[in-house]
Amino acid sequence: MPSLVEIRGVTKVYRTGSAQRTVEVHALRGVDVDIAAGEFVAIMGPSGSGKSTLMHIVGLLDTPSDGSYRLAETEVAGLTEKQLALVRNRRIGFVFQAFFLLPRETALRNVELPLVYRGLSPADRRQRATAALEAVGLADRMTHLPNELSGGQKQRVAIARALVQEPDILLADEPTGNLDTRASDEVLALFDALHVDGKTIILVTHEPDVGARARRIIHMRDGSVE
Repeated sequence: MPSLVEIRGVTKVYRTGSAQRTVEVHALRGVDVDIAAGEFVAIMGPSGSGKSTLMHIVGLLDTPSDGSYRLAETEVAGLTEKQLALVRNRRIGFVFQAFFLLPRETALRNVELPLVYRGLSPADRRQRATAALEAVGLADRMTHLPNELSGGQKQRVAIARALVQEPDILLADEPTGNLDTRASDEVLALFDALHVDGKTIILVTHEPDVGARARRIIHMRDGSVE
């Protein structure tokens, strides 16, 4: 079976400085990665190892300097900006450390928002957002504003927002970084349940106990996979 994520020889070079003196920073150095549909994978490494750069490339938030990235058998390099945005919106759900919830909108409205760009009717958006919040255990918090929710509840709203479009990949960047131990355990238990349901999860973390929840760990150092 073909990999959902297939990365071959990917490099990423950032250039800084002036025209007279350019400094090259090699964030990725010939990375090869395969991730199958339904896997729960953690990408781990110290600061500067390249894990965040790799996550941005997988999530179509950045492009490789060289190499090949095929997502669901489609070569990403051949897509236009409009096509990339469409794939990102439809196929990848993002969960970030900082939640990024709109403070003046209810939990339900925050989860609905990605569906506005899909052209769904208000009734359909509300139905799908309600189901997503119920799936993460927040049926009784739908009308609450973010400042009325705990950190763990905010992150579960963010997970519901990522899930509402039924993406191929759930991409989580340090999802427990702003949470206490109890809330972290609740969020990680939710990822476990989503994995059991067949979701593909890519978790980026520097915390060994968080990475240990994944079924496979990709260790990175100095821009390469160890």
